[in-house]
Amino acid sequence: MGGGHGHGEGTTYKGFTVHQPKRWHAVTGKGLCAIMWFWVLYRAKQDGPVVLGWRHPWEGHGDSHGHGSEHESSH
Repeated sequence: MGGGHGHGEGTTYKGFTVHQPKRWHAVTGKGLCAIMWFWVLYRAKQDGPVVLGWRHPWEGHGDSHGHGSEHESSH
């Protein structure tokens, strides 16, 4: 990578030396990145139609728990 001259020296660019990350840094970063993407995709599944304008937020999630018939019968 980048022409380093010895073990563990890293790469120097304009006076700034970039060292190789430790293994636990790389593994932790990949794990947190995976968690982030799972969360983003979960939220897109839940709120995607509202964000894209396909559904209004006050319309609910499309589940019917009997709320409509209870409210109609009380009026």
